[in-house]
Amino acid sequence: MRPVTPAPRTDGFTLVEAAVVVAVLAILLGIAVPSMSNWLLAKKAAAAAVFYREGLAQARSQAVAHNSASRLVLLDNANGQMDWRVDICFPTLSTPCNDSTGSWSTASAPAGGDPDESGGFRSLYKSSAALPGVDAMTATVTPLEAESVVFTPLGWVDTRVAPRIARLTLAPARKRSGAFPRSAVALTLAGVAGICDPDAAAHAAKGCPP
Repeated sequence: MRPVTPAPRTDGFTLVEAAVVVAVLAILLGIAVPSMSNWLLAKKAAAAAVFYREGLAQARSQAVAHNSASRLVLLDNANGQMDWRVDICFPTLSTPCNDSTGSWSTASAPAGGDPDESGGFRSLYKSSAALPGVDAMTATVTPLEAESVVFTPLGWVDTRVAPRIARLTLAPARKRSGAFPRSAVALTLAGVAGICDPDAAAHAAKGCPP
């Protein structure tokens, strides 16, 4: 009697197997997509901190380089974040450089009284259009009413001009709560800007100065 051999299996998945694969993929995507989205947002938030630190560093370096006053000005962008602009000004005995007086540079013209015969320094401008919008990240200035900060020719913060930017804190928007840790760009009176953790103790290595 000839032995019975099982029929060879046809190639491909059965309906049950395909359903299991689809279910597993759906679970994996449900876990991976939010994690990837948060990771990308955290990277962009870190880049935003560098963006604002660069603006403050530029303002300080231009004051020292030109032996002038300089200022960083924050400007509203359509994405809800803040662009920055760096201007310089040459003070005189009769006309100090502050937010209401002084012949400040613009994007198209150098500051009045600029001794640079080559045409002088024109204001620097950087857009925040590439940063996450306010639906993903909030940027809060301390104190709230401050929109600029002025540096002296030695690179120190001019404490006579107030209100002045002391800190800018970046945090997830409410709908993205927990997507990334808060960070801050803090400015010392010596004019040095650094990225710090606003939730850490002030004396900690990554803590913000008081």
